[in-house]
Amino acid sequence: MKEGQDTKLSLYKWRELPFLLFPTFPTLDDASQTYPSRAPWTPYFPSSDSLSPVGPVSVSFSPVPSMAQILERNPRVELGGRYHPGDCEPRSRTAIIVPHRAREPHLRLLLYHLHPFLQRQQLAYGIYVIHQAGNGTFNRAKLLNVGVREALRDEEWDCLFLHDVDLLPENDHNLYVCDPGGPRHVAVAMNKFGYSLPYPQYFGGVSALTPDQYLKMNGFPNEYWGWGGEDDDIATRVRLAGMKISRPPISVGHYKMVKHRGDKGNEENPHRFDLLIRTQRSWTQDGMNSLTYRLLARELGPLYTNITADIGVDPRGPRSPSGPKFPPGSSQAFRHEMLQRRPPARPGPLPPANHTGSH
Repeated sequence: MKEGQDTKLSLYKWRELPFLLFPTFPTLDDASQTYPSRAPWTPYFPSSDSLSPVGPVSVSFSPVPSMAQILERNPRVELGGRYHPGDCEPRSRTAIIVPHRAREPHLRLLLYHLHPFLQRQQLAYGIYVIHQAGNGTFNRAKLLNVGVREALRDEEWDCLFLHDVDLLPENDHNLYVCDPGGPRHVAVAMNKFGYSLPYPQYFGGVSALTPDQYLKMNGFPNEYWGWGGEDDDIATRVRLAGMKISRPPISVGHYKMVKHRGDKGNEENPHRFDLLIRTQRSWTQDGMNSLTYRLLARELGPLYTNITADIGVDPRGPRSPSGPKFPPGSSQAFRHEMLQRRPPARPGPLPPANHTGSH
């Protein structure tokens, strides 16, 4: 991307691709419903003489592959984790953005399974791993904002996939493409939740948005330090921005979560309910237009582009949360209440995002 284009993110448009036939993605009609019943969902695949999706795939966590084994399995992946199908037009140009810290075995498992998965879908893609520097409290949503900013400096991607490092897709008919009609939540059925959707407004794990959709909702929140809350904030942003969530069928959106213990530095966020209460009035000020970070490194590895960023520290530190207290078991009702609230008047255009750092 040419110098100066990073301040014009709102100009990115969905690229019209006449050779594509996108499936009809079911949408959430309101915050209390899952997707409605429609005609059977059948993905369309461009012709290719070599690779094509196979449907359900086997996912194993053991043994954890070495980087050499992953490279051997993916000889056509180019520097920076880029791939372009050689014998057909790509279905989409998709950037996979993975927030990361101290999860190398999980990252290797993801790369081992995800590269062939994406190649069978005939995508032109790039994988970005966004590494949080330091030992401060982890901030998944802010790292995803950093990843989107840096990925869009490279290319005008058609689709942004925001992908947790510990989730492996189990069906390659779950297309890693965006829906021009609205944000997609694709991790519909995880083994952690008995392969069912935990609640109708859930937007966690793996999601997909066009650059325009991401910017329309001002990206993700920057203020959620630690585990929990940001997914519900994001689902609320989708609604407040006048968009609807779509999902693949539950039989297709299967994911297996890598087993792991809780992460040091990613403890439960005690402030998450206080933040969720403020989402309706804060979403236009907290997001891509308020993002600041210091870029420490950009490295083109053989399997992914590594972005290391200093995103600061939690300004609240270890202090006890203020405001109303919610008893155990109240989170479901609280989510429902927050997601049912009506949106305020639509905001004006977002100002150019703030960024600090050298390139």
